[in-house]
Amino acid sequence: MPNISKAAQVQTVITTFEMTPGTCQDLLEALTDAYADFISKQPGFVAAGLHVNDAQTRIANYSQWERREDFLAMLRTPEMRDRNRKINELCKSFEPVMYDVAETFG
Repeated sequence: MPNISKAAQVQTVITTFEMTPGTCQDLLEALTDAYADFISKQPGFVAAGLHVNDAQTRIANYSQWERREDFLAMLRTPEMRDRNRKINELCKSFEPVMYDVAETFG
């Protein structure tokens, strides 16, 4: 489970996927499979979550990595490059962005 904290020494990556309601479930399954079978087993992986909006036109992915380099190394693997090509076919766009936690509440 992700630990969202300013004190956490992790790299946060938030990826937004834009798709049609007709491809939402297929994309969600592809992302779930990618995390279950590959991403979660990569060095430096900490945790992740997938969120779907009510219109099924966007999926937000929140992931945490021990280091920025761990996330980048995972992206560069042949398996993830192949998976990303298939994921790209299911959505209009997707963009992973690295963030630092600025503040938390609650």
